[in-house]
Amino acid sequence: MNCEPETFNRSALEVARELIGAELTLNGIGGIVVETEAYDLEDPASHSFRGETPRNRSMFGHSGHAYVYRSYGIHWCLNVVCRPGSAVLIRALEPVWGLAQMQERRGQVEARLLCSGPGRLCQALGIGREHDGLSLFQPPFRLAMPSTISEIAIGPRIGISKAVDMPWRFGLVGSAHLSRRFPSTSTPADAPS
Repeated sequence: MNCEPETFNRSALEVARELIGAELTLNGIGGIVVETEAYDLEDPASHSFRGETPRNRSMFGHSGHAYVYRSYGIHWCLNVVCRPGSAVLIRALEPVWGLAQMQERRGQVEARLLCSGPGRLCQALGIGREHDGLSLFQPPFRLAMPSTISEIAIGPRIGISKAVDMPWRFGLVGSAHLSRRFPSTSTPADAPS
């Protein structure tokens, strides 16, 4: 299912769930989104919590655009901008297109580990600061939403020190490409809370 960037001008929690199963590529290289995390303006773990800065400016920009930042000064992370000040971190992909290029960029690692984590994903796809603020619906990016609903696990986010108990991490149930397994107590997205 294709959609317009304006489709993302809503809650990052909704978008994070719906991105599971989406196709994401950069210059034809990429795969299927299998793990995401939501970050909101009112969320103390979000880069936008203290307001707009030069680093997070894209988070306050157009919905459906990329917010790319360097984590711990080491690796790049890709986010989909939602409402102003909110975004969805793409944590993992199942690599499908351009495996040889991904393996060359990542050092010939096995397919399961090519895009299992936000830094690995960006390295495999060749995502860097130059992609910050670009539309995910125009070249060099392509984003196509899933046509079917997947079974989704929900759990706490990873690698943060604030709002650590928020169940704002989503993953494709049974995927071998997740950055980290979900706790056995994780609830499927369609289960009553």
